[in-house]
Amino acid sequence: MEDGQAQKRKSRQRRKQCIVLIFVAVVLVVLAIVLWLVLRTSEHEEFKRVFTSRCDAYGGGYDCAKTWSAFEQAYVGKDPCFVPPESYQALIEAAPIKPDCNRMMFWSKTKDVVHDFTSKKECFITMEDTFVGSVLDGLTWCSKVGSKETFTSGCPGWSDCVNNTVRSFWSKASASFAQVACGKVSVMLNGSIATPFSPASIFASIEVKNFNPDNMKSLEVVLVTQDKEVSNCANPSLQDLQKELAQGISYSCSEVPESQIEECASDPEKPCGSCW
Repeated sequence: MEDGQAQKRKSRQRRKQCIVLIFVAVVLVVLAIVLWLVLRTSEHEEFKRVFTSRCDAYGGGYDCAKTWSAFEQAYVGKDPCFVPPESYQALIEAAPIKPDCNRMMFWSKTKDVVHDFTSKKECFITMEDTFVGSVLDGLTWCSKVGSKETFTSGCPGWSDCVNNTVRSFWSKASASFAQVACGKVSVMLNGSIATPFSPASIFASIEVKNFNPDNMKSLEVVLVTQDKEVSNCANPSLQDLQKELAQGISYSCSEVPESQIEECASDPEKPCGSCW
């Protein structure tokens, strides 16, 4: 009799332990789901906060709520590899890129040099200095089919698919920046590589093709060189660049050491025209 009661007690204890374990497992699953939702919500809200704060800081009277809405339309609820550049048309219309004649600077494989220069000298602006460029520079974003959220992790990289969310934005924005280029236009290219004017670059594949000779008078190539020069202004790829330019756009090229550009950028007394 006693053995039977002991077994019953052990059986009840085992059932209680199982119930406790099941309860703990359910609680952990619920907490994991809640945490996942909170993190996803925070991801969306944090991205929107950065977007809006950059928009407010830029000034210029832009409607940040309208701009955010136009931006979201481009990619929210879509496969992040199937967002073509045209998806950002509403954003460009809401915040059009404005021409700034004789001050527009393009670049390829020279981002750090160019932005160091333009941050210290106000005589040139790059795509990243425009309103939409400055708001989204350095950010990553995407969504998913059927989702209403913006994600900043798990998004496809630049080379993972052609029409990925971020790459398509820069393709569209760069085309728009090139279309309004006017007067004397400049581009910094990398003289430390074998092909300064690479057909695969955004500058070659998108921007040059969108230059308008009715507005743009000339293109000045600043070929940034280092101690070990690889290319010069006679480089075959630069000859290809000249051929790509629409009739009516004149061309010039200068080989300029990176150290000279850095020194000039740091000297507030030197006018930009004397930097190369």
